[in-house]
Amino acid sequence: MSPAPRAFFPLDRAWGLNETAYSPERAKQMVWLGGLLPFEQAAQVFARIGRCLIPKASIQRQIELYGERMKAQFERRQQQVSVERVVLPPAGQDHAQRKSISMDGGMIHIRGEGWKEVKVGAIGDIQEVMEWDPLTQEREPEVHVADVGYAAVLGSPEAFAPALWALAVEKDVPRAADSCVTADGADWIWNLTADLFPDSEQIVDWYHACQHLAAAGHALHPQDSQKADKWFKERRKHLYLGEIHAITDPLDRAALSEHSHYFHTHQRRMRYQEFREDGYPIGSGTVESGIKQFKTRLSGAGMRWSRSGAERMLIIRGAVLANSFDALWATASAVPPS
Repeated sequence: MSPAPRAFFPLDRAWGLNETAYSPERAKQMVWLGGLLPFEQAAQVFARIGRCLIPKASIQRQIELYGERMKAQFERRQQQVSVERVVLPPAGQDHAQRKSISMDGGMIHIRGEGWKEVKVGAIGDIQEVMEWDPLTQEREPEVHVADVGYAAVLGSPEAFAPALWALAVEKDVPRAADSCVTADGADWIWNLTADLFPDSEQIVDWYHACQHLAAAGHALHPQDSQKADKWFKERRKHLYLGEIHAITDPLDRAALSEHSHYFHTHQRRMRYQEFREDGYPIGSGTVESGIKQFKTRLSGAGMRWSRSGAERMLIIRGAVLANSFDALWATASAVPPS
């Protein structure tokens, strides 16, 4: 029979006693695991794997205590690397590592406010990896994004911009000779791109573009799904080749400007064959995967957050996902609580 979990109840403020009863290393484990799993599950892991009983309320309290310090450190970092303070390298001294930037939004529930959007940015290194293609029976280069970091903010694009720029500086984007922004067609994304990354190649996510193309096909043939699907498959080839006029012309003739407008607006961002040949990612799966991982922790069944609690958890969760938790903890935990 395995030994029973040992009691470990240095009860913190949530239980009416001293919050400093936990050692710094124990508190670090509690905060990291609380960023990985819901509090109740984290307590179960401590009991089963760590062989110690720690109430979920104690884990939550350590998240509150150290999460505030991490949030303060996060905000200090944003102030230190404001756009005006970044010194760009002289011409010809940019580094060769290509960078991928992507942005998107996801919804979480805030108590007293309802569902609110979290804006997420993901930045990483573009890498080409040789993979086996079952169609050609040859090894072909495939684009991947590695060493990904995240910025997540509950708020407006204006509130999100400093966090995204701080991440870009951390990932050395300003000194990169080559970078791209891959995202859906949301206006706020391309407005931020113009402000923060004006030299980056802009790419509308291929899968979002295909979804709009399919919707346009059904608008053209609302009574005949087979014709709609046929039109979609034919025009998808034109979309990949960047021949957007082949899509917009029939839509404009049918007075379907609500569908053609999307393709007119993003025409220069839809040169997919060219982007692929140049080694850019044409899908925004990196940030979409990131949003799912944020939502796994923040929008599970029955989860409701205070605004301050969500803001703390977004920072902790982002650090856990990016494997940067230890570095953030080292700086944040050294700062006395306010």
